[in-house]
Amino acid sequence: MSDELFDRDEKKPKAGRAAPHPLADRLRPAEVEGILGQDHVLGADGPLSRQLAQGRVPSLILWGPPGCGKTTLARALAARTDLAFRPLSAVFSGVADLRKVFEEAKQQRKATGRGTLLFVDEIHRFNKAQQDGFLPYVEDGTVVLVGATTENPSFELNAALMSRCQVIVLKRLDDAALEALLARAEADLGRALPLDAAAREALKAMADGDGRMLLNMVETVTGMAGEGEVFAPADLARVVQRRAPVFDKAGEGHYNLISALHKSLRGSDTDAALYWLARMLDGGEDPAYILRRLTRFAVEDVGLADPGALAQAISAWETYDRLGSPEGDLALTYLVIYLGTAPKSVGAYKAHGAAKRAAKRTGSLAPPMHILNAPTKMMQELGYSAGYQYDPDTAEGFSGQNYFPEGMERETFYHPVERGFEREISKRLAYWNRLRAEKKSTDESGTR
Repeated sequence: MSDELFDRDEKKPKAGRAAPHPLADRLRPAEVEGILGQDHVLGADGPLSRQLAQGRVPSLILWGPPGCGKTTLARALAARTDLAFRPLSAVFSGVADLRKVFEEAKQQRKATGRGTLLFVDEIHRFNKAQQDGFLPYVEDGTVVLVGATTENPSFELNAALMSRCQVIVLKRLDDAALEALLARAEADLGRALPLDAAAREALKAMADGDGRMLLNMVETVTGMAGEGEVFAPADLARVVQRRAPVFDKAGEGHYNLISALHKSLRGSDTDAALYWLARMLDGGEDPAYILRRLTRFAVEDVGLADPGALAQAISAWETYDRLGSPEGDLALTYLVIYLGTAPKSVGAYKAHGAAKRAAKRTGSLAPPMHILNAPTKMMQELGYSAGYQYDPDTAEGFSGQNYFPEGMERETFYHPVERGFEREISKRLAYWNRLRAEKKSTDESGTR
């Protein structure tokens, strides 16, 4: 590193050259009321609001996804209750650091009567023995422990520590909270973000409920925008999500021949497919590469019109691996004939793409509570698994319950064709859709 930024004698940064605080740090609210997206715990009827109204805060485990405000909430709780705030990270701290904090907290309480809020980020990183070290100091009030974790505390924290802490479940920031955060960023920056309406929505979607990520992307976008420049979604993707360019390591003929083989199979022209297979093998193409592409064809183009196609592809691959060339070449010929004459359907392929687009659009919506397992008492108390129906025990072997996330309308991704085995699948889906509609009608009649 150049000495330009440092005094030569002591190698300390020169005055006036300090880097500005990141936007996410500047916008961190100091008061509980400024925290966004957690009204279920901080609203009028929220569990923390009621306890703060009494001027106290218990030891807590804050469980939530990245960027939902766990650290911010811990700082705000300390400020509201006039507790000294001591942060530690379980990644970088050990027993010696904890002992030091506990001793300082004892001395402070003895000298001033003021308590200490010990915030432990990623508390799940401490092993069970280290977690036991908190117990006496939490019990006697030396510290109010607030641990933050992205992992299920039922599995990551020991029972003794869990029994002494209240678990608060924080949520990913919803669209309204993210929009409010963008408004705060614009107020801090003193200008509107260089995004059109569509790009603004795209930025929030990219953040996927993570407020810190959103503000980091805002800094990137505002730093790269030229004077008067306004980004559209395509521009935003280039600025925020750079992708490595595709590098073609092989010659054009390599891809032309595999494309010819693939499209001949897709068109059910078995003879043409056999020709292109022979051309590739004669040209010295790696049979493993051809088998990989044929296996892809079995799941992508034949699909569930003939479920046996995938099994045939894997079997041909294993046969070639055992026999090698030239005997194993016949296994490729066998597979090409099977795939070329099989019924074709891209129903599964299209369903895969449609489901991926829906997953990207909806982000990290949680599954409905009734289909979540509840192996621990805490999870049972939170409502996990409540109301779940075991389908094999129902009259039709089909409950018709909702398995999509709450707040997401049911979507149909898979549309089977009237060919091959998918004709039978269509009948099953139609039967289940009828039962589902009847159950919905019955439920609606019962609520009137």
